[in-house]
Amino acid sequence: MPKFNIFWMYGLIVLFLLSVYWFNQDGGVAQEVNWTQFENIVKQGGVKSITVYSNKNLAEAVLEDSVAQKVFKDLPAQPLGSKMSTAKVTAQIPSSDKFEDNVKQWREQGVFTGDVKYDQASDFSMVIWTFGPIILLVALWFFMFRKMNGGAGGGGGIFSVGKSKARLFDKDNANKVTFQDVAGLAEAKVEIAEIVDFLKNPKHYTELGGKIPKGALLVGPPGTGKTLLAKAVAGEADVPFFSMSGSDFVEMFVGVGASRVRDLFRQAKEKAPCIVFIDEIDAVGRARGNKASLGGNDERESTLNQLLTEMDGFGSNSGVIILAATNRADILDKALLRAGRFDRQIYVELPELSDRKEIFQVHLRDVKTDGSVDLDLLSRQTPGFSGADIANVCNEAALIAARHKKQAVQRQDFMDAIDRIVGGLEKRSKVITEEERRSIAIHEAGHATVSWHLRYGDPLIKVTIVPRGKALGAAWYLPEERQIEPKQALLDKICSLMAGRVAEDMFLGFIDTGALNDLERATKIAYAMVTYYGMSDKLPNISYYDTSGEAYGFTKPYSESRAQAIDEEVQAIIDSQYERARQILNQYQSGHHQLADLLQQREVIYTEDAERIFGPRQWKSRTEEALKDAPADADVPVVPADDTVSVTPPPFEQAYDNSSNITHPHGNDSI
Repeated sequence: MPKFNIFWMYGLIVLFLLSVYWFNQDGGVAQEVNWTQFENIVKQGGVKSITVYSNKNLAEAVLEDSVAQKVFKDLPAQPLGSKMSTAKVTAQIPSSDKFEDNVKQWREQGVFTGDVKYDQASDFSMVIWTFGPIILLVALWFFMFRKMNGGAGGGGGIFSVGKSKARLFDKDNANKVTFQDVAGLAEAKVEIAEIVDFLKNPKHYTELGGKIPKGALLVGPPGTGKTLLAKAVAGEADVPFFSMSGSDFVEMFVGVGASRVRDLFRQAKEKAPCIVFIDEIDAVGRARGNKASLGGNDERESTLNQLLTEMDGFGSNSGVIILAATNRADILDKALLRAGRFDRQIYVELPELSDRKEIFQVHLRDVKTDGSVDLDLLSRQTPGFSGADIANVCNEAALIAARHKKQAVQRQDFMDAIDRIVGGLEKRSKVITEEERRSIAIHEAGHATVSWHLRYGDPLIKVTIVPRGKALGAAWYLPEERQIEPKQALLDKICSLMAGRVAEDMFLGFIDTGALNDLERATKIAYAMVTYYGMSDKLPNISYYDTSGEAYGFTKPYSESRAQAIDEEVQAIIDSQYERARQILNQYQSGHHQLADLLQQREVIYTEDAERIFGPRQWKSRTEEALKDAPADADVPVVPADDTVSVTPPPFEQAYDNSSNITHPHGNDSI
């Protein structure tokens, strides 16, 4: 069906007016005369026919052409016989009976020989022409009013633009989410469940003099389940739940945001006790600056001021609990975070190993899998993945299995899905010369060799020289999930990063641009050690890190001489680790060459290949111990030389780039 257009309305109005004009006139011209003039015209013998409307005592006579020319001086020169040129006169008659006598007299005199018809006059034409334009104007006004209601300010229209857009959920909602649908987040669910329990059993808390927090702020990285946790609160609580986004308060009209805040809390107070959830509150809760706005009035600040007043102002706001979610808590206004408004800040962190296993179980409910899928292995090989990332892995694995016409999703499909998400698609069609393949193989073998012999080196999972995404070659490791990083771990990481450039210099005799990402990451770690963590020998125990992001602005918190000292310390750290990597590669030169040759031949090597060349690692991390204790079918297989099966690349240790800077979305550039 074609979409409705307002111009159709104009066309219908024009057609209606034309039809009324056409069907309510029989053509020609008409003139009203008195009874005496009417009799004189008839006696002149110039009347063809007469129509009598008895209900109005009105007579209408159709004139002959000769008489019509005298009566109507301005008649058009066209033939009077056509319909559009008929001349008529009308006159009020005393009565129908007396008019009949006059007709008989005219017939006897021979002045009138035409037909006489008796009819009832209709008032429809007069009503249409009198009230039709008014009715059309009123209808058009209502039509435009409804269009304005649907267009301005959302569904409420221009006259309700200040109304709240919050959606109300209750316990009878069909598609509700409960705490069973939220995997992991054990600590966050405890605090949220306490709020829900208070709303269900308030006396249990008030008898001891306790007061429930007025607000709770969910803080965490994107994709960790903040909004899902709020939906679970709506499903668990037997109280009204208002859901609204922070951007819903923003509108182009002045004062609309504050008006919507007032209307939201008015509705909440009427439904109290209830929960109000504001998603992405940083849209309106950003810290107020000292600079005056250009327009003299900042709409966002007005909205924030009204929100602060409603949450804990002069008026009472009992029974209304505010939940909010953001991943930018550092930019929120301090007045919004104080006790009495958001009493609690609930941190929703990236899931740990056990949490990731629970998340996989939730997302695999609707995925048809076979017995080869090992949740423990998947959980260990996805460190740093958020709940949304794990959901994406499950969906991508199902798509890969469907693409290969499989009856169920297998373990290898999950491995390929994680490879696809972390590194991108394999690009086997990319043209690479044999010299470039040799350079990439030596570079990646250098990373693998040095990392294998370092105390805090991450366990090797896979090394490939198949182009993937923006990288020409990649090495994936399985890092140990530590809460704190010792200084030696950071130095070992820099050493392994520099190993690719060292291998090129030692065994090729030249260096290339492939180490761009390695150098960038190593430099960031070195600067963080000196300026953030106070791990420098010459500049110990000093940190220039600003958690608020507001203290320093565009100025450096140190002098030029201190900046020079920082640069010298960073260069010294990188130089020392460069020489350290050179010593390790010189010591295990033969093993490096074997690994590079195998990599150039097979394009993909795994942990077992490195262990066969260098022997077992001297140091075992907790992750390696867990992999060693895993079932036999969970081990990473050794594939034939021509096999290109991918093994899961964890997100924390992104592929070492050999072409350009590749940044994984789960990485942390601030070290």
